[in-house]
Amino acid sequence: MNTRPKSVTIIGWVFIAVGIIGFAYHVTERLLDAELAWVLFVRILAIVGGVFILRGANWARWLVLCWMAYHVALSAFHSLDEFVMHLLLLLGIAYVLLRAKASNFFCNVKSHSEQPIV
Repeated sequence: MNTRPKSVTIIGWVFIAVGIIGFAYHVTERLLDAELAWVLFVRILAIVGGVFILRGANWARWLVLCWMAYHVALSAFHSLDEFVMHLLLLLGIAYVLLRAKASNFFCNVKSHSEQPIV
């Protein structure tokens, strides 16, 4: 079995945690229904991306990168500090998920059910 790099494990669990914490935070907000649904959907995408990264799904790393890119685009409308922080996070995550060691893991996992989450 192809072992998961520790950096990929950390990113997977961070996305699960960010998704859960974000979902719990936003579910209490009083937003318009469509806006709240979108925000919660985005948080669920983080959880799904994190879980399937841990299972070795190649599409999940692209989901996580798109999720981060979306947040970079959103933060462009906020402060410069927030934009730069999100951009640096995106670049760091992209480096970890797209380097050779991680690519070998994602491309060589035979069955997602064989890969443990922990």
